[in-house]
Amino acid sequence: MSNKPYLRVAVGVILKGKQVLLAQRPEGKPWAGWWEFPGGKIEKDESIHQALARELKEELGISIDQSYPWVSFVYEYPTTIVELHFRKTYAWQGDIKGLEKQAFAWTTPQQAHELGDLLPASLTPLKWLQLPDRYAITHFQQVENEAVYWEKLNRLIASGIQLFQFREPLWTDGIGSSSLHHLFEKTRQKCHEHGVKLLINSRHPRSWWALADGVQLRAEDAVQLDERPIPEDKLLGISCHTLADILYAHQLKADFIILGHVGATASHPNQAPLGWEQFSALAIEAGRPVFAIGGQTSQTLAQAKTYGAHGVAILSGE
Repeated sequence: MSNKPYLRVAVGVILKGKQVLLAQRPEGKPWAGWWEFPGGKIEKDESIHQALARELKEELGISIDQSYPWVSFVYEYPTTIVELHFRKTYAWQGDIKGLEKQAFAWTTPQQAHELGDLLPASLTPLKWLQLPDRYAITHFQQVENEAVYWEKLNRLIASGIQLFQFREPLWTDGIGSSSLHHLFEKTRQKCHEHGVKLLINSRHPRSWWALADGVQLRAEDAVQLDERPIPEDKLLGISCHTLADILYAHQLKADFIILGHVGATASHPNQAPLGWEQFSALAIEAGRPVFAIGGQTSQTLAQAKTYGAHGVAILSGE
C-alpha cells in the first residue's frame, strides 16, 4: 500500500459553447505554471458539488447553482494520489477573475496544448471532451430499405451528429455478407466526406475493424479479450449492462462505454430497464465518458447529462 497522501478533489469543467475554461497554477503551489481544470480539495462533510462551488468562488470569484457529474478516476502523481471528480457546469454568476493571481483562458479541448504545459491528470479528460455527445447507431436491416437508410443518415449528419456506429444484426443476407460489407463501405465513405467518424460493432467480421475509425465491443465479446484489440489512435467503445462489464472496460482501456438500457425498449422486451438512478450509480464507476442508451433521442440529451452521461446513443430511426 502506498504511503503517499490521498486527496479527494472536485474538478470544474466549465463550458461555454465548444470552449472550456482552464486555469494556470499559481506561484508557490506544486506544478506552478502548469494549466489545469479549476477546482480543489473536498473538505470533510462536503458533497462534491459543494466543494466545487466553494473552490470556484475562492479561485475565480464565480457562483454556481448547479453542476453535473461527468467522470471520476484516480491519478497517481510522484508525491500524491488524487481521486478526481469532474463535474460539468454551463452557467454561473459573476465575472471570472484570477483571485489567486493565476492566469485563466478559454480554449477548445483540441487547442488546449497551445496554452503551455498541461497538468498530466488533465490530458485524458481533454481528449474525452472531444467526443461528441450524440452517438447514432445504424438501423438498416434489409436491402429494400436502402433509400430510407440514406435519407436518415443524411438527416442525422445534417443535424450535427459526428459519431456513428455501424451495427446491423438483422441484415437479411447475414452479418458478414458481401452485400452488408458494401453498405458498410458506402457508409464509411459518406461519413468521411462530412468529417464524421464511423465505428463498427464487434458482431461484424474482425477483418472489417481496421477499416473503421474504431470498434464498439459487445459485452460478451469484451470478456473474451485480454488487451485492447485496436490501436490507441482509434476509438474503443464497450457496451455495458453491469458493473462486471464496466470492469472489463477498465481492463481493455476503453475510450468510452455505452450503458443501458435506461428505458424500456422493443429490442429488450424481457429485460427490466436500469432507470436513471441505477444508471447514475453505475456511470460513476466507469472512469470514462458514458453514453446512455435505451429510449434515448436528441431530446433526452439534457436529462441524461444530469445523471452523469456524457451523451446519448440513439438508433438512426429515432
